[in-house]
Amino acid sequence: MPMDAPQWLRAFAAELGVEPPSEAEVETLLALAGIAAHASERTAAPITCWLTARAGVAPERALELAQALSTFSS
Repeated sequence: MPMDAPQWLRAFAAELGVEPPSEAEVETLLALAGIAAHASERTAAPITCWLTARAGVAPERALELAQALSTFSS
């Protein structure tokens, strides 16, 4: 039986040697991905989250930036 999302995130975080995201962090990242997907193309969603991590930006701050960019580009 395949893992559900929380199981996958815990297992993958363990493989990376980091703590898994909290429920609040997951919700923020999903909101961030949603904005990216709707303001652009669906493929922008995972890459936006990757860029956030690569830049070392907190998901909450990235969400604020994405919301502003989305509003600006509308």
